[in-house]
Amino acid sequence: MQADLIQEARRQVEICNACRYCEGYCSVFPSLHANRAFTDGSIIQLANLCHNCRGCFYACQYTAPHEFDLNLPAVLAEVRRESWESFAWPQAVARRFNTHGGAIVLALVVGFAVLFAAIKAVGSAGGEGFHAVLSHNAMVAIFAPAFLLPLLILGIGIKRYWHEVEGQSVTFSDIVGALGRAANMQDLAAGHGEGCNFEDEDRFSQGRRHIHQAIMYGFLLCFASTSSATVLHYIFDHHAPYAFWSLPKLLGMTGGLIMTLGCIGMVALKLRSDRHVGDAQAWSGDIAFVGLLGFVGFSGLLLYGFGATALMPALLAIHLGAVLTFFLLTPFTKMAHGFYRLAALIRDAQRKRLARR
Repeated sequence: MQADLIQEARRQVEICNACRYCEGYCSVFPSLHANRAFTDGSIIQLANLCHNCRGCFYACQYTAPHEFDLNLPAVLAEVRRESWESFAWPQAVARRFNTHGGAIVLALVVGFAVLFAAIKAVGSAGGEGFHAVLSHNAMVAIFAPAFLLPLLILGIGIKRYWHEVEGQSVTFSDIVGALGRAANMQDLAAGHGEGCNFEDEDRFSQGRRHIHQAIMYGFLLCFASTSSATVLHYIFDHHAPYAFWSLPKLLGMTGGLIMTLGCIGMVALKLRSDRHVGDAQAWSGDIAFVGLLGFVGFSGLLLYGFGATALMPALLAIHLGAVLTFFLLTPFTKMAHGFYRLAALIRDAQRKRLARR
């Protein structure tokens, strides 16, 4: 972490701690006001609790041109990105993605798609449906490591984060409380419940909260689709391809549609937002990640729609290239925010529990 960035964040949160005008806006301020002094770890914890809703910035009397020049959402966004990069392994990949995200995503998707197309050109696997292009065993051999390795890398990062924020033993109630806040995305409704100011300083809206929920629940439905197909394959000996009304197809199509629409909405919000109240350095990485996630959903829908046509092999190669890129880049993209955010909420629930003793 850059010492000057942490020091600037500390300066701003100390002023906020003295003012307390924004008390109750979101999870950041109760946690902030519980501190008398701010360690590097407590600054990182506050940054990962922040959802960049920007309500505090537009309500603040100490923003520029005031001499205090506060911009808490922006400085916490920078600390948040720096923390993910410093906890990630290898760090160089995380830093490079945030500055060259679009080029990295495009190169990997195209490269993997060409690779999958080349596998098809070598010869058919002899199966049915998608497995006529790439066998089930080949898919497992490629995607199982591509799924598990990023989880291992994220686990290393979360462990480092937990140590930095002085996390202690977790109870079941800590986890339940954190999951409830994450599922409802309460902090995007702000303390008054009217929504956040991400789109415009004078307009409260629940739009960003609903778009976040669409992306999250759409992704979970797609994951549930894959999981249900795995159960059908290995436990019930029911192999792909599956019928239209089967659980994998229904979950996948619903999730893909919701996730795609959510990603389109998120890009539209980001294009309308005021960049100086966020982390300008992460703009490329943020847009690249949202675009990649949306393309995963959209290419999956195309594959469902044209899976029985001559376009299927090419669409499958493109879709698998996008999915493989998404998996491998997960620890270095905004996707990591979900894991760190949940860890921050668990740590905050732990703080509240210990304060009640």
